Amino acid sequence: MTLLIPTNSNSRHECIISSIEENSSWAYITLNDGQIISCDFFDRKEDIIEWIDYVVVINDKEFIWTFIDEKTKVLIVDNQKSIDEIIEAFLLNNLLEFAPKL
Repeated sequence: MTLLIPTNSNSRHECIISSIEENSSWAYITLNDGQIISCDFFDRKEDIIEWIDYVVVINDKEFIWTFIDEKTKVLIVDNQKSIDEIIEAFLLNNLLEFAPKL
């Protein structure tokens, strides 16, 4: 399972989620059996060639249509900021799933 998170830096334990427009890095996280297997950082989303299962965003105002077009599920944090907080909330199903307003 993979997650993509826009972050304010590429420091694994110091970065926090940021808006897509203001992020400086993308954290690409691979999970297996509830454990973080890898956390790689990319400067640009276009540099990621691997499959993305979920993208996690800071709010429902983010421009996420490219992800929806790519069939990537979009999750929204509540008040989680760090990668560890976000992953814990993901594993506990505490992130909101984006539902487009029709």
